[in-house]
Amino acid sequence: MRPRKRKRSFATKPLTPLKRYGLASLPYFSKATQEAPMPHITATDGTRIHYEEKGHGRPLVMIHGWTFSGRFFHRNVEALSEHARVITMDLRGHGRSDKPKHGYRIARLAADLRDLIGALNLQDVTVLGWSIGCPVIWSYLELFGQDRLRSAIFVQQTPKQYYSPEWKLGHATCYDQAGLAYLQQQVFLDSENFDQTNLADCLSHEIPKDEKAFLLREMAASPNYARSAMMADHTTQDWRDVLPHFSLRSLMMVAEKDKILPAGGPAWVADHMPNCEAVFFKDSAHMVFIDETEKFNRTVIEFLKG
Repeated sequence: MRPRKRKRSFATKPLTPLKRYGLASLPYFSKATQEAPMPHITATDGTRIHYEEKGHGRPLVMIHGWTFSGRFFHRNVEALSEHARVITMDLRGHGRSDKPKHGYRIARLAADLRDLIGALNLQDVTVLGWSIGCPVIWSYLELFGQDRLRSAIFVQQTPKQYYSPEWKLGHATCYDQAGLAYLQQQVFLDSENFDQTNLADCLSHEIPKDEKAFLLREMAASPNYARSAMMADHTTQDWRDVLPHFSLRSLMMVAEKDKILPAGGPAWVADHMPNCEAVFFKDSAHMVFIDETEKFNRTVIEFLKG
């Protein structure tokens, strides 16, 4: 049996209460920022992938989760950009990226990530993937190796969402074909209510009304056909066989109050990737970067210094 690896916390300073603030107080949401031209790169299949960037130094590319957008990291970009060139991308079918009727497999998303890194001529990159952003990075590593990468940060994702006789650390509801079919029906028949419920389930704490409204608008930008196709590919994947072969320096953030994915799944990743450590967030649901914003930012900054 492999020895269990030590779990090291990069955030040892005492936490301060997160202030209740609205979007108006966030520099990232200034009027000038919202009205600025929308930069994009063109992927190899012609799809335009939108991105936003701030700061200087080594690049940190942040990849959001399913149905969301790069602007879900609005609480983090300002602080992180003091230490890195922060680039947030919108996956195809999300945010301000194109929404074609094709290309919603994880492998294609990994190719989009490679196209972005190549088009911007990035080197020595730290990639940060939250939720579905994790398998995008795993697929990148499987297909392209560590090309241009320095390190990776994973945020709250299990290596296998479907249940099986030996695996019970999957998704809370979408854990088999019946669960997938039900989720797809919800998305097509009542996407507005689905988004409201999904956002609430992803958070451990209440957020300001204007922030909630903003995030729901971001979610509404993702069409139902893109959501359905992406989840159909993502949720059937099993990454357990390949993860032990990735040697990239990595970190997994584990949320202990997540209603969607049990903490044991992400912790498994940290235990089985040779150079991956785990940091536990005791007061976070699926959106660690919102529930424990200050600890999330400090943890990323400390990891980037390594």
